[in-house]
Amino acid sequence: MELTELDDVTSLQLAECCSSTDNVTAITHKSPIHGMFLTTQLCSIRDNEMLCDVTLVANGAKIQAHRLVLAACSSYFRAMFTNEMIERRKKEIEITDVDPNTLEALVNFCYCGEIRISDANVQNLLPAACLLQLSEVQDVCCDFLKKQLDPSNCLGIRAFADTHACRELLRSADKYALRNFQQVVGTEEFMSLSYDLLKEIISSEELHVQSEEQVYDAIVQWVRHDLEHRRNYFSKLLQHVRLPLCRPKFLVSIGEEILVKSDASSRDLVDEAKNYLLLPLERSKMQGPRTRPRNPLQYGEVLYAVGGWCSGDALASVERFDPLKSPTSWVTVAAMTKRRCGVGVAVLDNLIFACGGHCGQSYLNSVERYDPATNQWSCDVAPTSTCRTSVGVAVLDGRLYACGGQDGVSCLDVVERYDATRNEWCKIAPMKSRRLGVSVCVYNGCIYAVGGSNGESPLNSVERYDPRSGKWELVKPMATRRKHLGAALFEGTILAVGGRDDACELNSVERYHPAKDEWTSVVAMNSRRSGVGLAVVNEKLYAVGG
Repeated sequence: MELTELDDVTSLQLAECCSSTDNVTAITHKSPIHGMFLTTQLCSIRDNEMLCDVTLVANGAKIQAHRLVLAACSSYFRAMFTNEMIERRKKEIEITDVDPNTLEALVNFCYCGEIRISDANVQNLLPAACLLQLSEVQDVCCDFLKKQLDPSNCLGIRAFADTHACRELLRSADKYALRNFQQVVGTEEFMSLSYDLLKEIISSEELHVQSEEQVYDAIVQWVRHDLEHRRNYFSKLLQHVRLPLCRPKFLVSIGEEILVKSDASSRDLVDEAKNYLLLPLERSKMQGPRTRPRNPLQYGEVLYAVGGWCSGDALASVERFDPLKSPTSWVTVAAMTKRRCGVGVAVLDNLIFACGGHCGQSYLNSVERYDPATNQWSCDVAPTSTCRTSVGVAVLDGRLYACGGQDGVSCLDVVERYDATRNEWCKIAPMKSRRLGVSVCVYNGCIYAVGGSNGESPLNSVERYDPRSGKWELVKPMATRRKHLGAALFEGTILAVGGRDDACELNSVERYHPAKDEWTSVVAMNSRRSGVGLAVVNEKLYAVGG
């Protein structure tokens, strides 16, 4: 009814409600189920072929859809339906080079956000997703293929990735083939390699072999597999075998190989290697690419020290410690693009992420990523929504979590989660306490935020985040208040190391037993350390800097 038709009592109640100083005059409601509800309804509408305004045709099969949904999910369709393309006004649109089952699966993904990927369909899904510019499906297909890599298929997956310009997958397949070269040699895919690709592989500094004799044996196998057409490639490939690094006995034996004996260039390469070994005093004059040992990627665990603070300034430098290769020395690697103290660091998919920090002049929300394979930092990672230093960072279930810190104005309880497939951060439930100088680690599918400071005093409290419930809960507190401490999972328990209390830096260490929910003291460090970095490498715990 109209307002003028209200009776006196209703009018009085309305007047009292509007005049009350305690009454809320406006609210903003954000539905937690709206996204799921909308998705469900869209799927239902399409399943019942209601309001469909476009038909996609693949090999004669017709698939009903809605332009708006397709345009919202795919840049390919958005351009088709919003620009002056001939398909804009067509009711039926032919999609070439995509089979009906694949197109149906991708259209379903646009509506439901779900797709099944298997060995049987991934080689159809990936090129179709590339064509339709469904980047999320592309990424998931590439991740699936990365997990399928083995010696028998890595070269085929590499070729597939190269054809479809999937750079990350191409790089992963390359690294796998180089690392597992001995297992790859002799496979059907290896025997089918092109000359150019084989040359690229055996030329690599990162080729992982026990000796150059294995490289020689590999090219002999490849040439003999199709001797008529490959014989002329032998001497060209032999140039990339580092024969001077082989055993003298081996060099004598290959001198009898018909492929060597019948080719002058090959004989010269073997003679060059023999001279290098027989004339040690002349070796300084004979140095070249073939006398230099390869430098394959090391796949043992190594330790990186990233950024920090020294002599009154923030650092961009990064150092690497390999306990197996150089147990007494650190090696400097590529520096970050920004100086960062109070930076949060974690490893995701063998890449190092450096989050936030302070550059000496301002608080940072930028994030950069280091690839040990290329020794390069890249800045194409999305920034966090909040500038923060003294932040705790950890990885759980393939996602990066940034917890707490400070932004220059206040201490933070904010927690953000990074999805690498989408390159985006989202806020999740905040911690129960504001924490700067907090240390975080992961145990049994949960994140533990240990200690820190609330901006006024150090904390001994510890809280745990369970992604299944999306909630933080308090666990047993430490005996000592600690900020700027180190925490790590070690031998099934969480160690809280060093830090600072109200009075001074600490060398004490406490151990948390999750099953018992209790802390116990363990042997102290030799030095007091605040701002200490803590990591487990090859089953040993390292406390770095501070």
